Amino acid sequence: MDTVEISLSILKELEGALKQIDPARAESLVDAILSAGRVFIAGTGRSGMMMRGLAMRLMHLGFNACVVGETITPAIQPGDLLIIGSGSGETATLTTIARKAKSIGARVALITIYPESTIGKLADLVVPIKAVTTKSREDSGATSIQPGGSMFEQSLLLFCDAMVIRIIEKKGITDSNSDLMKRHANLE
Repeated sequence: MDTVEISLSILKELEGALKQIDPARAESLVDAILSAGRVFIAGTGRSGMMMRGLAMRLMHLGFNACVVGETITPAIQPGDLLIIGSGSGETATLTTIARKAKSIGARVALITIYPESTIGKLADLVVPIKAVTTKSREDSGATSIQPGGSMFEQSLLLFCDAMVIRIIEKKGITDSNSDLMKRHANLE
């Protein structure tokens, strides 16, 4: 296969994963974002990068969105929402963060491959994405042409971007690009 054929194969894999997301769970997460006092975003590695994209877009839309671990991130409080992106749902640091948020009274949401994971059991809301990673290959023999967790990470990015579009619809924003540009970085 050449690079273009590989790209098209990746798109088919992503379509297969995204088609399996439960629309009701997705809508529940959108509603949780809309009703939260503040939204805290967490993830590690490449999943963390995808989650940072969500935090940026929420900030562009006027949400008080924070990335966990940054030096300027405030304390989480009851009424806030922590959204974690973790393929495994078992990352030790993210598990600790989820437990702390729950103990304070914040809501916890997880986007994951494994809804029955440790973080999944802690979460108030879980959105499963049926993607393939190195771990799921070992567990079930599932296949992907992509290495590691690429399929999950890409699905996570697309799902988060879709949630942003749904938030724009629900907020009745008619010119989202103009709205986004009001808060877009200008010290470039």
